[in-house]
Amino acid sequence: PGFEPEALEILKAKKGGKFIVLQADNDFQFPDMEFRMAGGVGFMQKRNDKICDMSLLEKVTTAKKDLSEQAKLDMVLGMIAIKYTQSNSVGYSKDGMMVGIGAGQQSRVDCVKLAGRKVSTWRLRFHPKVMGLKFNDGVKRQDRVNARVRYIEGDMDSVEYSQWVKNFATAPEPLTDADKASFLKELDGVTIASDAFFPFRDSIDHAQKLGVKFVAQPGGSVADEEVIKACDEYGMTMAFTNLRLFHH
Repeated sequence: PGFEPEALEILKAKKGGKFIVLQADNDFQFPDMEFRMAGGVGFMQKRNDKICDMSLLEKVTTAKKDLSEQAKLDMVLGMIAIKYTQSNSVGYSKDGMMVGIGAGQQSRVDCVKLAGRKVSTWRLRFHPKVMGLKFNDGVKRQDRVNARVRYIEGDMDSVEYSQWVKNFATAPEPLTDADKASFLKELDGVTIASDAFFPFRDSIDHAQKLGVKFVAQPGGSVADEEVIKACDEYGMTMAFTNLRLFHH
């Protein structure tokens, strides 16, 4: 909630010192009730004060039961992230990092795919061809980030490409679909967390393409058995948390 004086001095030196720096009050107590207004109608409900921790991971429903400490941490991290993300939402996590979040979609599998595209981009940033891009001197950091992402996505038309290639002394070798597919196959040990149950197995079928081995979701769908079966087929470990985390 606070900051060190040294951090404040660093921020003052960036962007002309225009950062807004706030310090939280450690004694502040959140109100129990939350309010929303929509079209002149007011809605009120109790604030979601549930703590997401490892106690929610005790109900493992798949044939594979083992959960490493790192897997549990990633599952808890995913639950915390989607607790504060616009529903419907899912999140992928790995090694203590959120690597893809898909939010605000009407279809849960669309959330899975949206977040999955972010996971793919994150992973492919470590591809040797991406890591080896030779930028011209003077290309700014954010411009390099943007250029790498567009190189990974690879869907530039001729006009965009002519501008993009100016970042380099020589045009980089293309990152082919085969390059991407072979590199993504190496991704493993990823966790996916969902703010509500998976209504069909299609989300699991897609998640496995991105190295998902651990699943945290509330459960409670009429298709739970179908989803459990899909996880078993892919060698995943899934825990039913019995906690929905809708946020609207």
